[in-house]
Amino acid sequence: MEDLQRLYPIGIQTFFKIREGNFLYIDKTEYVYRMTHSASSYLFLSRPRRFGKSLLTSTLHCYFEGRKDLFEGLAMETLEKEWIQHPVLHFDMSTAKHVDKEQLNAELELKLMAYEEIYGRVEEELYVNQRLEGLIKRAYKQTGKKVVVLIDEYDAPLLDVVHEEKNLPQLRNVMRNFYSPLKACDPYLRFVFLTGITKFSQLSVFSELNNITNVSMLPDYAAICGITAEELRTQMAPDVKHLATRLGITAEEMLDRLKEDYDGYHFSWPSPDVFNPFSLLKAMALGEIGSYWFESGTPTYIIEMLRKYAVLPSEIGGEEASPSDFNVPLELATNYMPLLYQAGYLTIKGADLEFDAYMLDIPNKEVRVGLMKSLIPSYVKSDSHEVNSVVRNLARNIVRGDMDEALKLLQAFLSTVPYCDNTDYEGHYQQMLYVIFSLLGIYTDVEVHTLKGRVDMVLRTRTTLYLVELKLNQNAETAMKQIDLQQYADRFTLCGLPVVKVAINFSAETRTIADWVISRGTYA
Repeated sequence: MEDLQRLYPIGIQTFFKIREGNFLYIDKTEYVYRMTHSASSYLFLSRPRRFGKSLLTSTLHCYFEGRKDLFEGLAMETLEKEWIQHPVLHFDMSTAKHVDKEQLNAELELKLMAYEEIYGRVEEELYVNQRLEGLIKRAYKQTGKKVVVLIDEYDAPLLDVVHEEKNLPQLRNVMRNFYSPLKACDPYLRFVFLTGITKFSQLSVFSELNNITNVSMLPDYAAICGITAEELRTQMAPDVKHLATRLGITAEEMLDRLKEDYDGYHFSWPSPDVFNPFSLLKAMALGEIGSYWFESGTPTYIIEMLRKYAVLPSEIGGEEASPSDFNVPLELATNYMPLLYQAGYLTIKGADLEFDAYMLDIPNKEVRVGLMKSLIPSYVKSDSHEVNSVVRNLARNIVRGDMDEALKLLQAFLSTVPYCDNTDYEGHYQQMLYVIFSLLGIYTDVEVHTLKGRVDMVLRTRTTLYLVELKLNQNAETAMKQIDLQQYADRFTLCGLPVVKVAINFSAETRTIADWVISRGTYA
């Protein structure tokens, strides 16, 4: 098989390194031109981690430094005519994670010192806000050009303590103090750009800087980060074909696989389909599909916030909300949606713009399976290797249509692992099965409404629809009678798949499946 001579910028977030090193670059410079020539010169963009925010910021840095040579062959080459060079103050706050108040101040001082070596420092400037203001004014005076301030991942110092009542206010005050000169320095500023994962209120972080335009949900910037389906089909067509050949499938089949695992993001509505760039490029580089984005680090604050709001796994996503519910500052949040949406674990799947309503759901298979892996310790205490082994064998049995063997395997597994607390109610077992079946990567839903009641759980594979009814400390026959009495199967007669009824009874004493009954219907 002939190798595709393509370099993928895995972990490279510097524009000039990508361009000078001849790495693959998906051209986003049209957006850079749009941003830098818009009515507002103060912009904020929120996107999930590893989605290209730092590369975008670096691209802006090179543009404002007038490095025209780096943009040869890109959209910017024909759009920009002047190429005016500006002094650029670029602060990457990702280096200030896991810090306390003193460490954060020290980190800010180091960042300022690097530019003070260029533009100097006045002795009377004691605090970080005074030093930033002095830098901006001196850079303007010495160059005769207005200054550009780029702040990448402005919220990095705050994310790890977002659920803490003590540390969050302290770190937030440090950052508010640092950013405070930006409004007063407006006469000396050409452009200010901030990126982050989350949205903190202007009052809490940006003090009086109330002139920031948040472009995060504007359709014009929907595809500014990430890789669109169109870009994948055009600019990356050779890469798709090469990966397909490696995996022994057609290019169209490869696109379907990539779509299932990595696509599904929408940051506005309407919006093109956006793929996770980190996972997509890593799959191309390594030659196989994997959960690269999720496995690169699930922030502990995500799980902590889900616990704080007592969110059940089956409740994540599939919910209609207005932007005031999910696109709000985190400190004003009253539910789990803002954090999960802004962090990329939920995304927009549809909208009714007339009523300002958006449908939020989990973007794709990678995120759904990754989330469930993170949540399974809340239901079953077992090492990841054992869980992964059980999940693989469950998947094999269910795909083959052998639900009986799958339940035997599950029964044996649950009988040998220690449980968590609160196992004395039926809902615990429902959520536990929801997590486990979701790990299989198949469609799973709970409490599905029918004409005469609600089915505890519905599973759908490519060949079969399973209706699952659960009981605790009763018997499987009782559960099956409920399925038949309520005529649950009638609700799904038009689904086009054979319907299999599965009745499961759990024992609170043994904390595993006590018995089950499976009935294959004639529905189609």
